[in-house]
Amino acid sequence: MSLADCPLPIPEATTTGAAPSRRPTATQRFGFEFDLGLRHAGRRRVRIAVESQGPVDAPVVWVAGGISAHRHVASNVLDPQAGWWQDAVGAGRALDPARHCLIACDWLGAGGDLDVPLDTRDQAAAIVRILDELGIARLEAFVGASYGAMVGLALAADHPARLKRLVALSGAHRPDPFASAYRALQRQLVRFARERGAEAEGLALARQFAMLSYRTQREFGQRFDAPVLLAGGSARCAAEDYLAECGARYVARWNATAFLRLSESIDLHAVDPAAVRTPTWLLAVEDDWLAPPPLVDTLAAGIAAPVSNQRIASPYGHDAFLKETVVIDAWLREALQSPLQGARA
Repeated sequence: MSLADCPLPIPEATTTGAAPSRRPTATQRFGFEFDLGLRHAGRRRVRIAVESQGPVDAPVVWVAGGISAHRHVASNVLDPQAGWWQDAVGAGRALDPARHCLIACDWLGAGGDLDVPLDTRDQAAAIVRILDELGIARLEAFVGASYGAMVGLALAADHPARLKRLVALSGAHRPDPFASAYRALQRQLVRFARERGAEAEGLALARQFAMLSYRTQREFGQRFDAPVLLAGGSARCAAEDYLAECGARYVARWNATAFLRLSESIDLHAVDPAAVRTPTWLLAVEDDWLAPPPLVDTLAAGIAAPVSNQRIASPYGHDAFLKETVVIDAWLREALQSPLQGARA
């Protein structure tokens, strides 16, 4: 989603101090433009779109997902279309807009207009700036999945006073080396295609490779266990139509520059676990090789605060937070309602 469809005016830019409070009321959208010092690119003008839903006086929970997630988490009165985490939000769920003020944003660089190296700490700094603009001193919780979990860790390490608890799913303090190598090849593919005038095709293929990293061999064995067929003189496996559809949908709403810079920012991510002094709830998924459980275990062992570290099994691997609705809702409920102090789990 772009800033262009944000109905509220962008406030005047400020370089110091906070703008007057615009604390969200009910369901609302905001657009912001301001200068921000980026870790690897100096001071830049940035634009960010934000969406909130929930009562103004309710505890504020920031919700963040993968690099292709955006401000529209779930359907609401402003936008009835399903959001990127539609099944996690609703009446009676852990993320209930009747009990929480839920806020989310488009990532820095999501519009493709910020073609510079980005960092998860840049995303965290932008979130803090937005909180200042909205007059929100402290979040009840930051709930982050995948890339959002990485940004949540950066927020907890750099701005501990801004959140009471961190809830992080399928993310760690640094990227796994094998996953970084995989992403590097995806980026090379996109750049190779771009240089030859086939950017859309390259981006579609990169997304198809990404789908293999998000899911598991077990799921593909269950869904696509059919003989390879000859079509037009070429062999075609049972999963190719599914993958091609995923690639086409991605290209229709994304762009190569955003993909390249946000993919890089995953691999530039580095947080010292000892710098995280916020009570933290971690969830890892077996067979998730993007955020493997042993790496999450290392993170948990180093956090300088009460921490719960749980693990689930799922054929959906890294995408379990999107697919395992019942299990994830129960875990989120525990994470959001548990006392802030407690023994390590």
